[in-house]
Amino acid sequence: MKRLVDLSLWRGGSLRLRFLLAILLWVAIGIAGIWVSASRVFTKHIELQYHDELYGHVRELTGLVQVTPDGHLHLSRRLSDPRYLEPMSGFYWQVSVYHGDRIHSDSMLHGKLDEDIAHTPEVRHVVENGPSGPAIVYGLTGLTPDGRVIHYLIATDKRYLDEAIAGFTKELTLWLLALAAMLVGTGLLAIVLVLRPLDRLGASVAALRTGAREPLEGPFPSEIMPLVSDLNAYAADNQAMIERSRVQAGNLAHSLRTPLAVIIDEAERLSANPATRAPGRTLLSQSEVMIQQIEYHLARARSAATARSSIKASVIPEILGPVLNAMRKLHPGKTFDVDTNGKIVPGVAIDPVDLSELLSILLDNAGKWARSSVTISISPVAGVCTVAILDDGPGMSLKQIEDAYGIGVRHDPSSPGTGLGLAIARDIADAYSIELDLTCSPGNGLKAMVKLPLA
Repeated sequence: MKRLVDLSLWRGGSLRLRFLLAILLWVAIGIAGIWVSASRVFTKHIELQYHDELYGHVRELTGLVQVTPDGHLHLSRRLSDPRYLEPMSGFYWQVSVYHGDRIHSDSMLHGKLDEDIAHTPEVRHVVENGPSGPAIVYGLTGLTPDGRVIHYLIATDKRYLDEAIAGFTKELTLWLLALAAMLVGTGLLAIVLVLRPLDRLGASVAALRTGAREPLEGPFPSEIMPLVSDLNAYAADNQAMIERSRVQAGNLAHSLRTPLAVIIDEAERLSANPATRAPGRTLLSQSEVMIQQIEYHLARARSAATARSSIKASVIPEILGPVLNAMRKLHPGKTFDVDTNGKIVPGVAIDPVDLSELLSILLDNAGKWARSSVTISISPVAGVCTVAILDDGPGMSLKQIEDAYGIGVRHDPSSPGTGLGLAIARDIADAYSIELDLTCSPGNGLKAMVKLPLA
């Protein structure tokens, strides 16, 4: 039932909407075809029945009418249909002789039938005004013994034929509408049942994306199983590639740090010698730039690769605990308080390693500049978990906030650090399309706010 009422699943371009439109089209064509053909067949059948009945009655009338020796008309007996006896019943007969008698049925209390309708010995019929409205009139002519023309007329109100056709059409319409509703309902049920494996596949892929499930499991139709197998193989290969990339990045960093350490030692030795102090300082400066670039690009490559792979959901309290323990050791004498606003913190869609690095950078930055305390506020609202880190330090100016994300930018050059932290934090946020903002109020310190999508 949920699949039927969830309008987002029936948006334009979806398979559900296409199947539904196809079902509605064919049901409409089929029902309309049945309605038209059945109405025509019934109308033709009922008209033939009425005409056969009136044809028989007019023939019966010609056999019952007799002419007396003195030229008058009378019936040898009444017609077999009793409706010709009921007053204004809608069933009438009339017999007249040119310039002579005119007799009629007991049902005809007033009015008369146009005798000119019967103008040949062959039976003719027309729709003409009768005693009680439009009537189907059958007529033919005969001759009296003395050669005068006798007009035989049988009539029945057309409303009986129209009512029969209208009643059948109404009942047919109701039944066909009910049939159409059942067909559409059956079609909707078929759509839900047929596409349910695709829904489960979509949910499984989403779980694979967030790291909640790996590999894809569960029974799928044989038509989908090749796709499931390929997705599992792709996810496994992708994860293996990410792991290899991380290992290679670590190996690269290790292989570069060793010769850089040698260069730095040599630069420090040259700097200590007055004769080579200038080139030594140049080497030290460039070595620091190289270290910054290596650390920055390795962090950027790792976060970008992880963001493109299957994201494993992260639970903020689990990640934040070890990070806070480390921050309390790095910044003794400063308190780090966590406020969850009394809410259960769900998982967020970011790799645990990258989330740990992002929080570590922001908390370390806050710990460096805080006078005494850092407050971490966690608020999950409307599909987003907002983490706000506020320190009670001096804060930053708007110009400093604008420049804070630059590579190697340091607010205070005398303080320890490489100036890469916020640049790396920005790249991690960009890789996951996470909103990261720095705001500052005079005397209230710096506030870093990260909005993480819920897993």
